[in-house]
Amino acid sequence: MGRVRRLALSAAFTFPLILAACGAEPPAAPPPPEVSIMTVAVQAIPNVIELPGRIQAIRTSEVRARVDGIVEARLYEEGSDVAAGKALFQIDPRQLRASSSAVQAQLARAQATAANAAQVVNRYQGLIADQAISKQEYDAAVAAQRTALADVALARAQLDSARLNLGYSTVTAPISGRVGRAQVTEGALVSASGGTLLTTIEQIDRIYVNFSQSSSDLLTVRRDLSKGLLNMPSLGRVVVRLVLEDGSVSPVIGHLDFLDLSIDESTGTAALRAEFANPGQTLLPGQFVRARIEAGTRPDGMLVPQRAVKLTPQGATVMVIGPKDVAVSRPVVLGELQGDRWVVRSGLKAGDRVIVDGLQKVTPGQPVRIAKAAAAQPAAQPAAAKPAGQ
Repeated sequence: MGRVRRLALSAAFTFPLILAACGAEPPAAPPPPEVSIMTVAVQAIPNVIELPGRIQAIRTSEVRARVDGIVEARLYEEGSDVAAGKALFQIDPRQLRASSSAVQAQLARAQATAANAAQVVNRYQGLIADQAISKQEYDAAVAAQRTALADVALARAQLDSARLNLGYSTVTAPISGRVGRAQVTEGALVSASGGTLLTTIEQIDRIYVNFSQSSSDLLTVRRDLSKGLLNMPSLGRVVVRLVLEDGSVSPVIGHLDFLDLSIDESTGTAALRAEFANPGQTLLPGQFVRARIEAGTRPDGMLVPQRAVKLTPQGATVMVIGPKDVAVSRPVVLGELQGDRWVVRSGLKAGDRVIVDGLQKVTPGQPVRIAKAAAAQPAAQPAAAKPAGQ
């Protein structure tokens, strides 16, 4: 009886609770996540291409021996700036001086012979009129005079050559610039036929930057130009900036001055070159840099913040707001990174609303609540530009 009574009391208390539970309302659905968006706008944006390159001196001269001899002295300080005509090396001139004196003596002998031949011709001119000598003798005298004059000319040319070689015994700088390390020391035997390298001079008050671009990228640029998707200035007006090895951007602005019209078969690239001023000679030949080329502008460009783009092995996507404020994943094709914004080549159109904040709370097909909608503003001057693949 006691057990029955306990079961009855338990049922009496449990039944009202079951009734109350059945009458309760279901829990409310969570509110849509709040997101911030931007409205895509079409604007003119710079077309920036970044390529690796090397610095080259604007002029380089290899100073080589032009006569045979022994180096007597080095007349410059290695690594210093020299002016054109500055004496760099002294080669023993004694043998060259002796050769010059010998040729000068040959010239004096030839001149004496020519003077004597001239006197003979002058005498024969009076005798031939009186028929005191034959015409043959007179012609032989005239021929001898001409031979003597030719010998004089030959000796004079040999003397000029000997003096020139004597002058080459003092090796001078052919151009102004920074002279490098000496490749020979005092007492070294140098050869004109072997073209012994003595030192190198480089002009670096202005420098070249050499780089190359793949043929496929050039084809893309030309196709965009033909379609009107890219406005390009003339070659000499294309602005180039340098990103140095430490990541800093050089304040000096250069311009393209050369574009090869053929493709290198071994690399599949075309050579390009830009010229820069080099105040303070801070940029050195052989230095590695990245050339940031402002290759025109895209009049119908679009930019989205970097944080709004999701990069996956399958490609890039952004989340846009569709009808009824539902989030939709949209694949896009990216260009270069300008500052903190990606250039979007395709996949978006003007007026699309792109989610920029709150992406971590949103899944495709989910309704969202827009916290703030801001129209896209023209991009500021990019602080950095990288290829899309980086």
